[in-house]
Amino acid sequence: MKNFKYSTQTISKKDIISVNKILKSEFLTQGPKTPEFENKIKILVGSKYVLATNSASSALLLACKVLSLKSGDLFWTAPNSFVATANCGVLCGLKIDFLDIDPDTWNISIEKLEKKLKIAKKKKRLPKLIIIVHLGGLPVNPIKLNNLSKKYKFKIIEDASHSLGGKYYSKNVGCSKWSDITIFSFHPVKIITTGEGGCCTTNKKKYYEKLKALRNNGIIKERKNFKFKNLGPWYYEQHSLGYNFRMNDIQSALGISQLKNLNIFVKKRNKIAKFYCNQLKNLPIKFQKIEKNFYSTYHLFIIKLDVKYKYLHKKFFNYLRSKNMYVNLHYLPIHLQPFYRKFGFKKNQFPVAEEYSETAISIPIYPNLKKKEQIKIINYIKLFFNKYA
Repeated sequence: MKNFKYSTQTISKKDIISVNKILKSEFLTQGPKTPEFENKIKILVGSKYVLATNSASSALLLACKVLSLKSGDLFWTAPNSFVATANCGVLCGLKIDFLDIDPDTWNISIEKLEKKLKIAKKKKRLPKLIIIVHLGGLPVNPIKLNNLSKKYKFKIIEDASHSLGGKYYSKNVGCSKWSDITIFSFHPVKIITTGEGGCCTTNKKKYYEKLKALRNNGIIKERKNFKFKNLGPWYYEQHSLGYNFRMNDIQSALGISQLKNLNIFVKKRNKIAKFYCNQLKNLPIKFQKIEKNFYSTYHLFIIKLDVKYKYLHKKFFNYLRSKNMYVNLHYLPIHLQPFYRKFGFKKNQFPVAEEYSETAISIPIYPNLKKKEQIKIINYIKLFFNKYA
C-alpha cells in the first residue's frame, strides 16, 4: 500500500537528464552551474546577491557569522522551528531567547515582540539579531518587523526555508527589502530540491563578500582584495577561518531544472490546501490564518486540534500513521530540547508555542498528490473525528 508523506520531492525526467549531463561533464563541482543557479534565484526573488550553500543550516550559520555580532550578544527566534534556526546563533557565541507565537498564524507574534522589546530596552538587554521563521511557507509581516528593527536597532535574518515562491506585499520572499539576509532550503521535502542545499540572499555587498569567502574556507581570489602582491594566476589568500559549504554542480543542475516548475509546484500546493480547507472546515480543527497581502507556498499543511481535543493528539497521529499517512509534527519546541533546557528554559515559558506543539499535525501535501489520494486522506480524518470526537 502506498505511503503518503507529509511532503516529498517531485522529480521529472528532465531533472534526471539535467543531472546526468553534469555527471558526464568536466565539472562535478566548482564549475559554471552553481553561479548559474545563483543568478536564476537572484532574478526570481529580486535580490542583489545570492550565495548557494550545501544546506540551509550552513546558510544560517554563515548569515550569523557575517553580521558583525559579538560573542555574548543576544538574539531572539521562534521556538516552533527546526533546531538549526537556533543553533546557528549559539554556534556563533550568541545568547539565545525565544519569542512566543501568534495563535492564528503560528508565526512569531509581532505584538508580543514589541512588548518584549520595550521591556528589554528598560533592562538595557536588547537583542542584536532576530531570526524569524516563515512557518509552513507563510511569511511573517516584514514591514512591521522592519519598523521595529529600525526603532530598536536589531538585524533581521529571515529563515524562509519553507517559502521559496512565497510573497508579501507583492514582493517575492527573498527580495531582502526588509531584512539583512534571507535563507532558503532545497532539502527534498521543500518547494524545490537540490538533494540537499540552501542559499542566502541579500542586498548588501559587504555581507555577500563575507559570505562568499566563508563558504570557501575563508579564501578570496579577487585581486582587488589581495593584501599582498599577486604572485601568479594560481594565487589566492585566506583572510578568515571559513568552511567548505559550497554547493556542487550536480546539485545546482537539479536546482536549475526544478526552478522551471516552481510556480506550478506552489500553485498545486495552494490548490490542495484550498481543497483541504473546504472539505475539513466543519471538523474541530484549525487552519493557519493567511492574512491579506501574504501568499503562502504551503510547504506544510498543518491542522491543529481544538484545545479541548488535545488529549486526542497522540491517538490522531498514530491513527493517521496506521493508515499509511506519514504525518509529522512541525515542530517540537526548541526551548524544551535537552540542550536548550541547560540554558534555563522550561515548560510554560512560551505557552502558545507549547500548546501548538501539543495539538498540531502536518498532513500530506505535495504537487504529485492526486485528487483521489487527497479524498482518501480527508475521509480518514473525518472517520477519526466521527469515532472519537
